[in-house]
Amino acid sequence: MKLLLISNSTMKGEPYLDYPKYEIQKFLGEKSVTAVFIPFAAVTFSFDLYCKKVEERFAEVGHHIVGIHTFADPIKAIQNADAIVVGGGNTWQLVRMMHDQNIMDPIREKVEAGTPYIGWSAGSNVACPTLRTTNDMPIIDPLSFDCTGLVPFQINPHYLDANPEDHGGETREQRIEEFLEINPDLYVTGLREGTMFKLENEKLELIGDRQCRIFKKGKNPFELSAGDDFNFLL
Repeated sequence: MKLLLISNSTMKGEPYLDYPKYEIQKFLGEKSVTAVFIPFAAVTFSFDLYCKKVEERFAEVGHHIVGIHTFADPIKAIQNADAIVVGGGNTWQLVRMMHDQNIMDPIREKVEAGTPYIGWSAGSNVACPTLRTTNDMPIIDPLSFDCTGLVPFQINPHYLDANPEDHGGETREQRIEEFLEINPDLYVTGLREGTMFKLENEKLELIGDRQCRIFKKGKNPFELSAGDDFNFLL
């Protein structure tokens, strides 16, 4: 499988999807690819507007996207895709619409057969077994928490080490520890902003200058950097 799972779309002060664009370019290759883009995580703006934003950035590096909502048959669109891209936003709505359109299994089958998959934020969440390590508010019933399970571990994108000043609620680490109490067999990866996972040739690697924090029930959380071995997560 070929996966590029990105923590976040935008770094502070940068244009949308700017920091990962050259990794996307390398991942998709020199030949121009037109990917099927899933914009369902957009809530407060239209799918068409989302596609326009993403297409602008992809076009800068020689690739293109077309929104899945423009196809009469979304399952066939996935089956015929040269690449699949899933954008960030609200994970709950994304998962609900993916279940409504019955594309979870077709995506899994297509990517397992070798089609490249790119996701950021919520799009990285849905590559995991479940959406339950998202940071998003559950604004809609997702019908099922199950996702594509392209990787056997969980991602917590936008991972933060500390709570905002004067906030008395749980830290992100405490929330993940709660998840692991109920799901002790799963690893959770705290994927900090500006970083991404790439899975290619059966090797999982971290890209970016920040470390990734690894959580597992019964183990102390630990940090790994780009260049370290992440294949134990597979």
